[in-house]
Amino acid sequence: MVYSKVFEPIQLGPITLRNRTIRAAAFEGMCKHWNITHDLINYHRKVAEGGIGMTTVAYASVSKDGLAFTHQLWIREEIKSDLKKLTDAIHAGGAKASIQIGHTGNMSKKSVTGFRPISASAKFNLYGPTWPRKMTRNDIQRVVNDFKHAALILNECGFDAVEIHAGHGYLISQFLSPYTNRRNDEYGGSFENRSRFLREVLTAVREAVGNQMAILVKMNMWDGFEGGITQKEAYKTAQIIESLGADAIVLSGGFVSKAPMYIMRGRMPTRIMAKNISNIVVKFLVGVMGQKLIKPYPFQEGYFIEEAKKFRDLVKIPLIYVGGMNSIETIEKAFQNGADCVAFARALIQNPSFVNDLRNEIIKKSGCTICNYCVAVMYTGKMRCFMNEANLSPSLREQLAHPER
Repeated sequence: MVYSKVFEPIQLGPITLRNRTIRAAAFEGMCKHWNITHDLINYHRKVAEGGIGMTTVAYASVSKDGLAFTHQLWIREEIKSDLKKLTDAIHAGGAKASIQIGHTGNMSKKSVTGFRPISASAKFNLYGPTWPRKMTRNDIQRVVNDFKHAALILNECGFDAVEIHAGHGYLISQFLSPYTNRRNDEYGGSFENRSRFLREVLTAVREAVGNQMAILVKMNMWDGFEGGITQKEAYKTAQIIESLGADAIVLSGGFVSKAPMYIMRGRMPTRIMAKNISNIVVKFLVGVMGQKLIKPYPFQEGYFIEEAKKFRDLVKIPLIYVGGMNSIETIEKAFQNGADCVAFARALIQNPSFVNDLRNEIIKKSGCTICNYCVAVMYTGKMRCFMNEANLSPSLREQLAHPER
């Protein structure tokens, strides 16, 4: 059995993880009409049984108008019993249960929610495509309260941790980034003003859960393009998060409506993605112009490590490194460069027992090919790895097995 710091326990606020691995909050696409399904419960049970320290249920919206898909999770009173079934299944597998909460802002869809999308500013979003309305102060306070109410529900349902999504160009990130925040009131302009919404959300969530749950915050180190949040502002973001009592920071980057592949790297198989899109205009654009709209970024293991290590001397709370943690060698490199935990998702989509297999020296590296098939299908249906698909043509299977060619 291999020895590594990654297999040591760690304290995150009020909870102790059995090891330093976390299932990153990648969208599972396993809900139905915003409700929990057996597929979602079984997936996270398998990941827990596979040795993960904590598994994160992804992309849960705190309010109906924050939804982008009908197969996304919406936190509300009516599903408390099913949320409890989910946490019970995770705990039975030996892992801690975390859940990512957020609001998609300008990425929400009126066809799903019945509401016009909202955002920091009324700026057209090509990747929706949506034209959101600028949020009023009442809108802002209502969404802050939605975060607080969601946290109260999740605490009652047995979750050990909650991850506030303040990155990737979703609503909190839309306030932080000057690219999407063109306001001239107390929520726009200076960084202090642009970070006000984040501060209010984090404060409200802490008031809701007290010291009963760990609070993690996912943030951008860079939006992935000039005109977004700067490195200096990202440093300030991390310090704000620490000062307001968060228990850990997940260091990431990228912007779904501007630089989506900066988040996960590699190339998006856009023809596969377009196949199941119902909107005819979006289907055409993705199918014909997909590689220009969703620009590829070269993949390398541990692709955020060099940026993430710059945050180590700025804050004392645990830092969680994510991005291409596909081998024990890269995981060790992350710890050598200041990580307290590592998070990954694609390796677990390909093999839910990835952690145990590393520990038992069955493998040293994930079998994931970084083809991003799982990402292409999760936005129109259930997240899955092409290796487990029975009906793919031999030529497509070969293409996905060797996406770099």
